[in-house]
Amino acid sequence: MYDKNNVFYKILHGVIPCKKVFENDVALAFYDLNPVCKVHVLVICKKECRNLEEFVKETSADEIKLYFKTVTSIAEKTLNLKKSGYRVLTNTGDDAGQEIQHFHMHILGGESLKSVL
Repeated sequence: MYDKNNVFYKILHGVIPCKKVFENDVALAFYDLNPVCKVHVLVICKKECRNLEEFVKETSADEIKLYFKTVTSIAEKTLNLKKSGYRVLTNTGDDAGQEIQHFHMHILGGESLKSVL
């Protein structure tokens, strides 16, 4: 069951502030408070989904497509990472290291990521 007390739900509803990068109908992107590299942006979905599995099951094909196009656009156009490259990552479940039970993706870049994961 989705927990509305998670930090991303609170960010989406303006209870907790964030350093916003981009927002549209399906996603909100903002800088991670604990970056693992030079550029570390989180892209959270606006649906109440705990992980990738729920997002895919509970979201229309058009919304899924828009979400992933949004992630790509943020990485390549907003953050200017197309030429140098970037990594997109999501964790699902405890063993994967998912800390917040709200579907989101990490955009990582701005430096060599060969030693990061």
